[in-house]
Amino acid sequence: MTAILGGLGAALCWTVAMLTSSRASRSIGAGPTLAWVMLIGLVIVVPFVVAAGSPPTGSTAGWLAFAGVGNVVGLLCEYTAVRTGKVGVVAAIASTEGAVGAILSALTGEAISVAVGTVLAVIALGIVLAALEQDEVQVDRPTVNAIVPAIGAAVFFGTSLYSVGHVSGDVDFAWVMLPARLAGVLAIAAPLALRGRLRVSRAAAPALIGAATAEVVGIAVFAWGARDAIAIAAVLAGQFAAFSAVGAFFIFHERLRRIQVVGVAVILVGVGVLAVLRA
Repeated sequence: MTAILGGLGAALCWTVAMLTSSRASRSIGAGPTLAWVMLIGLVIVVPFVVAAGSPPTGSTAGWLAFAGVGNVVGLLCEYTAVRTGKVGVVAAIASTEGAVGAILSALTGEAISVAVGTVLAVIALGIVLAALEQDEVQVDRPTVNAIVPAIGAAVFFGTSLYSVGHVSGDVDFAWVMLPARLAGVLAIAAPLALRGRLRVSRAAAPALIGAATAEVVGIAVFAWGARDAIAIAAVLAGQFAAFSAVGAFFIFHERLRRIQVVGVAVILVGVGVLAVLRA
């Protein structure tokens, strides 16, 4: 039951984060949205870091820093994608971060079974379908313009997950959360503030607070659920893409073409199967 609650809780939190960050990004831009999400997230995480005690050192600190940069760049790609693309498609592609992690594991020497390789190919097919027009021949240009950064988000998120996987069992959870928010503040928020471009509108403020809070709580809830059963928590958490598509239908009035629905469904099923196989 813990794994089920943790997985579903994470999926709901990340759905909130996707939808609120999409609204903010379309209002004030991808850069300022990321900057505020990282700033607010840092405020939330710092008390837990103080309570965690001594910071990690050596190679562990290096892996965490690498993970933090990957998470920040991934979010920037995601926020860029949802400015012009459909949230359901972007969320589905971003949810393939686990597939990217599997590929990285293979490139660094881990053997991949035929089943895992087949699922990775199916997920790739789903991404292609999600970008196609209804006639399955022409390509929707705005959708494709969003597909590229969405794929970038999956790649950088997957890289971050792979890096965290090396050290997550050796450090307090708070230290895993800190690097991304610290990197985002130093690399994105600070330069924007110095140039006087760290803007925010009254309409975007609630969305920014919601996105930052949901990001942090979602990861915490997932970690709690994964202690019971990683496979169950991962499969359920990955369904945030489906929840996001439904939410975007009601909030942004987005309608996916039939072939895109097929593509998103293929991705979601592939991600779920991959989580089970990898666990």
